[in-house]
Amino acid sequence: MQTKVENNKAWFLVLPVFIIVAFSAIIPLMTVVNYSVQDIFDQNTSYFVGVEWFKQVMLDSRLHDALIRQFIFSFTILLIEIPLGIGVALMMPTKGRSASLCLILVALPLLIPWNVVGTIWQIFGREDIGLFGAFMSFIGVDYNYASNPIDAWSTVVLMDVWHWTPLVALLCYSGLRAIPEMYYQAARIDRASRWAVFRYIQLPKLTSVLIIGVLLRFMDSFMIYTEPFVLTGGGPGSSTTFLSQALVQQAIGQFDLGPAAAFSLVYFLIILLVCWVFYTTIMNNQKDK
Repeated sequence: MQTKVENNKAWFLVLPVFIIVAFSAIIPLMTVVNYSVQDIFDQNTSYFVGVEWFKQVMLDSRLHDALIRQFIFSFTILLIEIPLGIGVALMMPTKGRSASLCLILVALPLLIPWNVVGTIWQIFGREDIGLFGAFMSFIGVDYNYASNPIDAWSTVVLMDVWHWTPLVALLCYSGLRAIPEMYYQAARIDRASRWAVFRYIQLPKLTSVLIIGVLLRFMDSFMIYTEPFVLTGGGPGSSTTFLSQALVQQAIGQFDLGPAAAFSLVYFLIILLVCWVFYTTIMNNQKDK
């Protein structure tokens, strides 16, 4: 009786991927873990402190404020960008040159580098040379993102919505185009309304891409740094200082590598936990339906 000989040579094709991941993710992560349990004085002097830095992070009120601010920002942009992205995708044409042109125009904000986005909105919001700032002044609104925390917060949210809603729209557009035509034919035979088509055909079929969109936007928004740093510098005060900026200030500004490493690990675990909760909740709701 012949026995089947397994050929494991295909694993050599995957080996480069594991090597790249090891150098780009695992090894740096282990370095951060090492720093998080040591007190670093200089390149050659360090002392083991155990979980001392993790205790300090958990009790740091500044980090607590930044965490609350971060959650409020992330959930705010999700509540705005997901419905808005779906709406934009539903209004986009499906055939002809207009569809191609619309896709290009919608994708343009995604091509702009993050630091340039912050600079654009920094100029855009100025009263003397910016269209948005001049418009707010024209209608009698006292708008100043550099000194008013509410204006700064609103501008950062608006900037993120302008920059990243196209990603959600493109994901939803691809999901809508993947729906078979027979579903729409059945809806026309039943004389279903536009809302019924969206509620019972389009929205359920968009579940997969919406999961991807929610997870991507949450992770991106939870790690936001460049845009608000360029626009407001984290101010006025600390109104737009999010977790990533607080981490950079601690690691580079204060050179507290141990606490910063512990903080980054907690930061990483929070992102993983919330993403897991998002994914589990959405999938459970889908199964119940």
